[in-house]
Amino acid sequence: MNEAASSTSPAAHAIAPIDPVDLLIARFRSAIARAFPQAPDADPLITPCKDPKLGDFQANAAMGLAKRVGQKPRDVASAIVKQLDLGDLAEPVTESAIAGPGFINIRLRPAALAGLLDSMDTAALGVPPVANPERIVVDLMGVNLAKQMHVGHLRSPIIGDAIARVFERLGHTVLRQNHVGDWGLNIAMTTARIMRLVDQGKLTLNSVTLDDLDRAYKVAQAECQRDTTGLAAVQRFGLGPKAQAELEEQVLGATEAFAAARQTLIKLQSKDPATHAVWQKIYEVTMAECLSACKRLKVNVTSEHNAGESSYAEELAPMVDELVSRGIAEPDQGAIIIRLDTPPTDASGNALFEPIKEPCLVRKTDGGFLYATTDIAAVRRRVQKLRAHRIIYSIDARQNLHMRQVFAASIRAGYAIHPDTHAPARMEHAAFGSVMGEDGRPFKTRSGDLVHLSQLIDETMQRSLAAVTSDASAGGLSGDEARTVAEAVGVAALKYADLANNRTLDYAFGFDRMLAFEGNTGPYLLYALVRIRSIFAKGAAQGIGESWKAAPFAVAEPAEKTLAMILLRYPAVVHSVAESLEPHRLCQYLYELAGAFSTFYAQCPVLIAPTPQQRDQRLRLCDLAAKVLADGLTTIGIPTINRM
Repeated sequence: MNEAASSTSPAAHAIAPIDPVDLLIARFRSAIARAFPQAPDADPLITPCKDPKLGDFQANAAMGLAKRVGQKPRDVASAIVKQLDLGDLAEPVTESAIAGPGFINIRLRPAALAGLLDSMDTAALGVPPVANPERIVVDLMGVNLAKQMHVGHLRSPIIGDAIARVFERLGHTVLRQNHVGDWGLNIAMTTARIMRLVDQGKLTLNSVTLDDLDRAYKVAQAECQRDTTGLAAVQRFGLGPKAQAELEEQVLGATEAFAAARQTLIKLQSKDPATHAVWQKIYEVTMAECLSACKRLKVNVTSEHNAGESSYAEELAPMVDELVSRGIAEPDQGAIIIRLDTPPTDASGNALFEPIKEPCLVRKTDGGFLYATTDIAAVRRRVQKLRAHRIIYSIDARQNLHMRQVFAASIRAGYAIHPDTHAPARMEHAAFGSVMGEDGRPFKTRSGDLVHLSQLIDETMQRSLAAVTSDASAGGLSGDEARTVAEAVGVAALKYADLANNRTLDYAFGFDRMLAFEGNTGPYLLYALVRIRSIFAKGAAQGIGESWKAAPFAVAEPAEKTLAMILLRYPAVVHSVAESLEPHRLCQYLYELAGAFSTFYAQCPVLIAPTPQQRDQRLRLCDLAAKVLADGLTTIGIPTINRM
């Protein structure tokens, strides 16, 4: 059974009654409550029938319920059937519908499905705005200044943007956040080196590129890395004055570079004009490439979504001092920590988070702050100022402990307590795995370096254009149109290959597989949509008007029924993605929808239907399928097209 339509899905019970599964769940719950008042919470366990000859669905509640009420399963099923009222939704259920030890078979009425399709065929497609919209922050990007974006930056914006779009589709207010690593000693090291290179005439600030900055970043890190271990080894083993002199020189040089970086950081903190101007240039060059990549990927991240660590810099020291004064944080061997092993409780005595044995470090022994410090400050801003009811972090799975500590520390500090609800905001880590090569190893170049994100996008688009222009169906596309189609296909291929996988797992990146026009791929879904839309273009060319828009839905053939039931699942699937933060559920649904339409089209002639009435009824079903497929693709951030 599909996850979204599961009888245990909390999201499925909160939506408009369009999905037959949800309607059956409600009817069976009422019947069970009447038959067995002692078990009103029993799950009806509605699943598709394995044998279509027996019906469309079956209720499997009797087996488990029998143990609770002390009766035989078949007797339990019989008692439920006697209390069951399915109205016009399904054919009457009698004793003959009970199979085996107590499985209750149900067959839906075609007229009921047609009526549900009609109620779905509105602008909302059965997914109206939620009754109580929330403010939801989605942390969907994290780049560091002066560093090239690479394949490791691919999943966060794609997954985060899809999740954000789902919430927007449901009517929530979504605040995207690009948490930029633009502050701290590492950035000061790079700024200091860039300033030296400019002073030496080796670099022109106005023409500096991200590659220049990336090299400077790496060299700056190496310059400040003192080889004290090597020097100690030279002294311990008596390796001679030459080796000692070399190591002493290295340590001295690194110490001087480190000291210069510290001075640069102080100048940045005091907004020294010359130093800040260089930092600003580094920021602009880095963010220009970051936002360009997002634009090419059709990810909605712009400059207004940037929330750099620099914006929190002046808040950190006062915040830590406040936490210490309130007894939330405490000194520990010169550092400042927040203990998380004894969670606070709510008014009912329930712990507000699971105990964590590792404390959260918020200030180092040298007085420096950490990522956790900034992240706690970000929670405070997002909940207390932005009034977020829910915060979602699209960050890789390796940060699991870090995120748990940040969430727990923010709750303990009271920063995550919403000022209106007086309850903790819902903070969630939408963790994801790594991008692997087809050999099962981390996806890298032959030299062992991480693949630059811009190069990855370039190659995807080049391969997509080659695939589109070589395809026989593209013969009628102009040069500009071919490039537009290729861009959409490339984006669909790249994003769908990521989103179609369970986000918590690693996935293997392969150009040929993700650009294929067959199978569970983005290009296949685009082709399916174009194919549906082409039916109407052919109809218009044959002089068929728009009388189909007023035609009633009809669900007579098995393929029509299958397509109808899949279409009616759409609202439940969208809600399930919002609840689970798992975009692959919507991807799987769209793939099933495309497959069901293909079967329908093969088995149920549309333009050459036996009668004009059947033609119009099937055209309307085609139209609804196209609208749902297009809406679903748009909801996960994949652009749609009319021709291929």
